[in-house]
Amino acid sequence: MHCIFTYFSNFIFLYMHLPINIYKVIFLTQNEINKLRTCPIPPTKKYLERVRDVLLFCCFTGLRHSDVYNLKRSDVKNGHIEVITIKTADSLIIELNDHSKAILEKYKGVPFPNDRALPVVSNQRMNEFLKELGQLAEIDEPIRETYYRGNERIDEVTPKYALLSTHTGRRTFICNALALGIPVQVVMKWTGHSDYKAMKPYIDIADEIKINAMTKFNLI
Repeated sequence: MHCIFTYFSNFIFLYMHLPINIYKVIFLTQNEINKLRTCPIPPTKKYLERVRDVLLFCCFTGLRHSDVYNLKRSDVKNGHIEVITIKTADSLIIELNDHSKAILEKYKGVPFPNDRALPVVSNQRMNEFLKELGQLAEIDEPIRETYYRGNERIDEVTPKYALLSTHTGRRTFICNALALGIPVQVVMKWTGHSDYKAMKPYIDIADEIKINAMTKFNLI
């Protein structure tokens, strides 16, 4: 009995001291996307040009890293791509816009292993390169993250570029699509989301963007 009590006491102690993060969606605004697109890449860091193209492709298609990594030239059709997602095995048809078309066209004649459509590096390497790219493009808005350890609240402020990851592209696509007024049902068709619960954080952000955008009328 004493052993059981000790086990649960230790479990409760560990649970109370584990940090609990408050989830925050990190995405790129339209202005930040433009900063990335126009950012000069130094000759010594040409690898960042390909990393940028892959990130932007995800920003304009909503693909996860695993799916853009697995994207074959045969998946690229006339005006759309056809994808069976790695994570959920969903069959998706994602229409292409001018931005995603231009990126595919750029690499159309460049051979990649396994007939891949784009020059995608591993998830780990891309995460490292994205932070480097973000810093170069001055994506440096201070982001406050809050988490709790027991009853203690801890706030940390980090430049946005340090929080960029391979999932940023997908989040950016969803947030900006909703902010542009594209119906949530359509966005879910592109991303493969099956319920509104998973979309709620993005919908909340889109509502906030719209509220802030309305204040622009005050400048007229």
